[in-house]
Amino acid sequence: MITLTPKAIEELGKLLASRAPSPESGLRLAVRRGGCAGWQYEMKVELPEPGDVVVESGAARVIVAADSLDRLAGCEVDYSDDLTDAGFKIHNPKAARSCGCGTSFESVEEPSGAETVPDGEACGSH
Repeated sequence: MITLTPKAIEELGKLLASRAPSPESGLRLAVRRGGCAGWQYEMKVELPEPGDVVVESGAARVIVAADSLDRLAGCEVDYSDDLTDAGFKIHNPKAARSCGCGTSFESVEEPSGAETVPDGEACGSH
């Protein structure tokens, strides 16, 4: 369903050790309508909700929101520690394209109804 890179496992384990309110908490991933490319990712440290899928690897725990399962199937979660763009990144095989900020994408399964910016261009730059 979802895979995690070794760097994501390491960093997510650290994050959960320091910020998780309970041992059942994890990084909850969801997608919602919005963003400059049609769909946007949401990431929060939370408890799972009924119907969610939990993926665990070592100390890392990812919770995939039940209503986002089909849009996140096959994704890889990575972690980048670049100076200007550090954080968890989602590599989504179902994304036809994404905006420059990397937080929103257009699905290959349906055209976006939202206003979009050219591929690779940063949000807010138009």
